[in-house]
Amino acid sequence: METGLVHIYSGEGKGKTTASVGLAVRALSHGLKVCYSFFNKKPSRYGNTEVNTLEENGAVIFGNEDQHPSFNKNVTKEQHAKLTLKSFEELKELVYKQDFDMLVMDEILISVRDNFLDEKVLIDFINNKPKNLELVLTGRGVTNKLVDVADYVSNIQMVKHPFQKGIKSRIGIEY
Repeated sequence: METGLVHIYSGEGKGKTTASVGLAVRALSHGLKVCYSFFNKKPSRYGNTEVNTLEENGAVIFGNEDQHPSFNKNVTKEQHAKLTLKSFEELKELVYKQDFDMLVMDEILISVRDNFLDEKVLIDFINNKPKNLELVLTGRGVTNKLVDVADYVSNIQMVKHPFQKGIKSRIGIEY
């Protein structure tokens, strides 16, 4: 690709990660080099997940599993902010060293929303990313400035969800 575009999947509905993983699978199936990164979550907690499948199909996986303080009470907000910035800088270094066609930054928007990563830092990365890099950002709480720098923006809205009827998350569907 000569010009990589910026995708955002945000909103309160289910499907943000699912959409980004689907896009990554499509890219991998066409021989593109994909890096899938995650923030504010711990995929290994759920066993064999989409992360394993992406890796088995050639994606480079990057993430820290220290989680968001809302889920891990042993991590303070200050610790998580430092860790998020450190991970973000390491990911940038990886991206500039390798010639990825696509980078998924799953749940990165939560880092901005919750003040774990300065919006300006993410926008600077977007504006200075490798020209051919297709960039996919997910998470709740997208800002207007991020919408302005993106090419695709999808707001995934919840209209109805099984948890409203007391149905718990199911393996292979919600996680």
